[in-house]
Amino acid sequence: MPAVSITGVTLDPMPRVAIISKPQKEELRQLLPELVLWLKAHACQPVLDPVSANYVTDEDVCPRPEMVARQPELVIVLGGDGTLLAAARVFARSGTPILSVNLGALGFLTEIPLSGLYTHLEAWCRGGCWLESRAMLRTELWRSGELHCEHDALNDVVVAKGAIARMGHFSAEVDGQLAASFRADGLIVATPTGSTAYSLAAGGPVLVPGTDALIVTPISPHQLTLRPTVVPGDSKILVRIEGIPDQTFLTIDGQEAIEMRVGDELRCRRSDAAVKLVRLGEHSFFDLLRARLKWGER
Repeated sequence: MPAVSITGVTLDPMPRVAIISKPQKEELRQLLPELVLWLKAHACQPVLDPVSANYVTDEDVCPRPEMVARQPELVIVLGGDGTLLAAARVFARSGTPILSVNLGALGFLTEIPLSGLYTHLEAWCRGGCWLESRAMLRTELWRSGELHCEHDALNDVVVAKGAIARMGHFSAEVDGQLAASFRADGLIVATPTGSTAYSLAAGGPVLVPGTDALIVTPISPHQLTLRPTVVPGDSKILVRIEGIPDQTFLTIDGQEAIEMRVGDELRCRRSDAAVKLVRLGEHSFFDLLRARLKWGER
């Protein structure tokens, strides 16, 4: 898996460290005051998002979208994969490394257990960590011939219906060639990182995170011959919305939602941005699969 050594990094005097937390986690009540004191004792200036600020007083508080402007040297994420996905979209284009601590349930991205937080922080301060790069997906929504919005996703972009039990009609092109025109409940375009998320639940393959590829996965298609497809990582994917029921949405990493219309086009490609995850030494993706999904067990 690609990794870049950051051994020997020298932090600026009083470097800022951003802290982003998952709401309503009881562990934060004791953890955050201790973490803030630890950072200050190691000559770092904590910058807390509003959720984290609920557990400490008289600290520097900053809304998440504005944290990049504070130029932190490191981002500490305390939560689950959803919290990390939100942080990734804020910091990916800044290249700020993210140290993610698992306070959630599954934790495919937030691999570090709470017990390993300070071990990783001490290694970071010594310059003894690694940065693992995760590719992101750039998606543009075009409506009536104009760019309506654009987003970066770490896991996936999904077009799916709401409560109405009626399928949509989609067409998908890869590098200008028609791949399929089909009816289904929706469609997922996923990165290798997102291969273990919604795409996996919809029958898609598991890709090692460093794989140079994207996945196109139909959701409950009405054709038995239509299956998830792996395409090269530099592919340009075009999805046309030919017909959909009311309340059909485009979701970005399962968090941001945009209501879709007939005639909309999604243009997907690998993003210029990438997420940098802090790791302490090499690790095995297959160890993670066995631990999280009981991979290969009877």
